[in-house]
Amino acid sequence: MGNVEYETTGICGSAQPGIETPGNDRKNYRKKLKQHCMQRRNFLKISGLSAGTVVTGGSLAGFLVSCSGCKKEHHMGLMTEPVMVTEGDFSKLLSFPAQAGLNQTLTAQATTANLKGTTIPVLGYQPNSLLGPTFKVNKGDAVNILLQNNLSEHTNIHWHGLKIPALMDGHPDQLADAGSNFRYQFTVNQRAGLSWYHPHPHEKTGKQVFQGLAGLFIINDAEESALNLPSGQYEIPLVIQDKRITNSGITYNPSMEEVMAGYMGDSIVVNGIYSPYTDVSTRYYRLRLLNGSNARVYNLALSNNADIIVIGNDGGLLKNPVTIKEILIAPGERLDVLVNFSGVTVGTELFLMSKEFVQGGAAQGKQSFRIMKFKVTSTVTDPFTVPANLSVISNIQVSSAVKTRTFDISNAMEHHGYPMNDGMQMRHRINGKLFDSNRIDENVAANTNEIWVFDNSKGDEQHPMHLHGVFFQVLDRTGGRGTRIASESGWKDTVLVMPGETVRVLVPFESNTGKFVFHCHNLEHEDDGMMLQYQLS
Repeated sequence: MGNVEYETTGICGSAQPGIETPGNDRKNYRKKLKQHCMQRRNFLKISGLSAGTVVTGGSLAGFLVSCSGCKKEHHMGLMTEPVMVTEGDFSKLLSFPAQAGLNQTLTAQATTANLKGTTIPVLGYQPNSLLGPTFKVNKGDAVNILLQNNLSEHTNIHWHGLKIPALMDGHPDQLADAGSNFRYQFTVNQRAGLSWYHPHPHEKTGKQVFQGLAGLFIINDAEESALNLPSGQYEIPLVIQDKRITNSGITYNPSMEEVMAGYMGDSIVVNGIYSPYTDVSTRYYRLRLLNGSNARVYNLALSNNADIIVIGNDGGLLKNPVTIKEILIAPGERLDVLVNFSGVTVGTELFLMSKEFVQGGAAQGKQSFRIMKFKVTSTVTDPFTVPANLSVISNIQVSSAVKTRTFDISNAMEHHGYPMNDGMQMRHRINGKLFDSNRIDENVAANTNEIWVFDNSKGDEQHPMHLHGVFFQVLDRTGGRGTRIASESGWKDTVLVMPGETVRVLVPFESNTGKFVFHCHNLEHEDDGMMLQYQLS
């Protein structure tokens, strides 16, 4: 049986048509209706609408509010309760994804992986694995990768953090249908850094990533090699993700509230392993960190309050190392850090953890939890010293910008259309617009510099904003935290804009012409429409 619309009275005080449930599932309908009505009551409180105003909903991503004489904009606030993390016993050894070659086939497929001691169905780019293989390449290498789509739906690959031709970037229009393939061919022509790859089909990105499709892409170059940073067994890539793991698989079924806040899991996996540990020696280690979660922001710290030395971010090495105790990392962001275990007694166990943080709204930052365990097992002599200078990075002059563009990313209830009583709709928009692949939103001239402003000053959700095809420099932040954080110097492709904040970035657009997207990297927000297109020409 198809979707059924019920009309029920008495729960919200008025009829509530338009909530769809599969088949004849009245129990599920009433659950959704209860959630729906909670949203309505909160909205009425803050908007000043009458109790008799009818609220209807027709999709997971949004709902309509009939209204006469409403204000143009109303903020909903986050009504989702935090998804609390359940820690494991940190008894399973951390593993590392297999290394891929320059000529590689990635098969998007339904497969299995062992999580929490049970073999469950997942999605993967290789059999029996939650993560795809790691690409390690040198600047100048030519890459030839065939995506074979063995899923039952279309997919693609976005090479997040790579400056490559538009037709190779993984635009939502560039898809491999079920049973077909797509070949990615490009030359790596950028500085060393940690990037990654994941699907990017509009309205399916969140599901495919959450259920397992992702992998690392690491670039080396001569500048980085000359620093003799910890390498081999002392260089540890860490893909941090949260999942909802059941015996039947990784669950992905966001409610209306979870579309608004982002879909979060209660189990933390690192490199596809739930609650892992790794052995370390008394020396410096280089940790290559990716937040590969859909929506969860982590405030990373060490459980012994030891220093973390930040040496790189999305775009590779910083100019100079920065020592911190804790640092936020949002979905899509990367961190390159040094941790010194030399002063730790053999036998000690300590943890990489996420600490509580403020400004996270109702659904984020409400819990401290451990991510993985380090066991100090041996004493070694370590000749490594942290370089005082890491890389040559020139700041782009603000005066070189030929244009400033401002993007309103506040989550707001906005009126659309005329007359005024045709409804209000809650969706994730940029400048009031939802993604439309047939529309170019911004035309940008190649080989020019621009200032882009992401304005979340009126918002109450976090938005990690990601630009395809370019790196940028973060100029400043006003409101909220009020300043750049340690990882925001140098080059970035994703920047976290907290509620109440406005962030300015300076973008040098080069000669890599074509059609690209930019969007919130909370994947539920992206799938909900918080993505626009720019044409570089």
